[in-house]
Amino acid sequence: MAGLTGTADGGRTRPIRLAIVDDDPLVRAGLRILLGGSPDIEVVAEAGDGAQAAAMADAHWPDVVLMDIRMPQVDGLVATRRLRSRPAPPEVIVLTTFHADEYVLDALRAGASGFLLKDTPPRDIIEAVRAVAGGSATLSPAVIRQLIDHVADPAAGPRRDRARNRLAGLTEREGAVALALGRGWSNAEIGTELTMSLPTVKGHVSRLLAKLDLNNRVQVALLVHDAELL
Repeated sequence: MAGLTGTADGGRTRPIRLAIVDDDPLVRAGLRILLGGSPDIEVVAEAGDGAQAAAMADAHWPDVVLMDIRMPQVDGLVATRRLRSRPAPPEVIVLTTFHADEYVLDALRAGASGFLLKDTPPRDIIEAVRAVAGGSATLSPAVIRQLIDHVADPAAGPRRDRARNRLAGLTEREGAVALALGRGWSNAEIGTELTMSLPTVKGHVSRLLAKLDLNNRVQVALLVHDAELL
């Protein structure tokens, strides 16, 4: 899938615990059959609305949640923000029917690690779940541009200034890594382009998240795009 890159956590010794939140029982059933057939993924819970997501997480401690955006009671945006604000939160991948779903960008800002279209090929859904569980998922710059292009925002100017002010506190090397994340590069690609070892890249990414008070690399990429630096 073009929208997500990365590899699963090679040190994982148990299956990825996955939960599905979607108001369509047929979608949940299809995802359960698809993902449950992978030996390294275990579907541990389902919910029919975002209102049930927090209780589901308490009961089953999923590593990754596939979260529908449009649900009747509590939508995926609110549910994602609630989940990601918890201690040791699960990673969240939002599900949408449209490339330009107006809620997707907000969900990413709320802490989701990426998104999947509901018609994504099965193999790519599995790989995306593995990548997010391994902590190395990222959105391609094409996907981010597409989302931004379809979201009309009259506050773009002030947000650009705020983003640039936040990024101004980075060192030159940290700034280069932030720009690389904005371009959708993997850690391996960053290491090659910036002549760094993988541990050094990971260290820079961790420091970026701490300095910018963000909880994943997708949010760094969005901040770079907010600053209009690419």
